[in-house]
Amino acid sequence: MFGINGSELLVLAILAVVILGPEKLPEYAAQLARLVKELRRMATGAKEKLRDEVGDDIVDLDWKKLDPRQYDPRKIIKEALLDDFEDAVSAIKETPAAAVQQRAVGTKQITRLAVNEPAPFDNEAT
Repeated sequence: MFGINGSELLVLAILAVVILGPEKLPEYAAQLARLVKELRRMATGAKEKLRDEVGDDIVDLDWKKLDPRQYDPRKIIKEALLDDFEDAVSAIKETPAAAVQQRAVGTKQITRLAVNEPAPFDNEAT
């Protein structure tokens, strides 16, 4: 509950008794309980309203897939480059020797990108 363990909760309770006093503590505890109930009611109402407006598709939605923290641009680029490289290698293995030379330039460019080598200034890079 809110990242508070038992000993911290005990310290907070003792501080509340000392600061508020034993006379007003039950009154403030009741107010806190009403506030928590009202917040829960509002959250439930918001969920129901969202479900009514969007439909039942929102229940089946996997929110973890939409979390932007899981996307790492470096990982996405690396996977895309490796996929292109693997596609080029498999295409070279399957094509005849004449087509291999045509694809060799593209493969060299992909390899340079994968290992961060600078491109030479000759016609081979085009």
